[in-house]
Amino acid sequence: MATPIIPRSTPRRPSGNSGGPGAFPISFGIFQLARTHRTYAAQLLREFDLYPGQEILIMLLAERGAQSQAQLVQLLGLDHSTVAKSLGRMEKAGLIERSASQTDRRAMIVSLTRAGIRAQKNVRAAWDRLERASIAGLNDQQRVTLEHLMELVERSVATIARTP
Repeated sequence: MATPIIPRSTPRRPSGNSGGPGAFPISFGIFQLARTHRTYAAQLLREFDLYPGQEILIMLLAERGAQSQAQLVQLLGLDHSTVAKSLGRMEKAGLIERSASQTDRRAMIVSLTRAGIRAQKNVRAAWDRLERASIAGLNDQQRVTLEHLMELVERSVATIARTP
């Protein structure tokens, strides 16, 4: 099956020097890329009745085993309420279970259920398609360069964002 092309609702590089998005080609490019990538990821995940973000939780839990809810919040770098909402949906869908910690009564331990473990196969398939779409047309050197540049930009923005 051919990978669908997601049409842009706005041009890649808006013209003009009026201070609009075209004046910020890197930031606007990242915005467009992130939006397009997330849209395609959501489309792939819908095939398996998953919401964006749930696949990250499934992959983390499959890789690391049971985690406290606080650990997941820290690993994801998201707000507690955002993670709690996603876990609530996943629990309702039977993908995860939450139980009280044996060592800390305040902590909830999150683990994959059998259905969650089975869902991991679907998540991996969706992310494989997403990864292939993301690097289509790039040679090995371009892919390595892109990975390096993404790390540099992410580190730079994260460092500046933490500076008061």
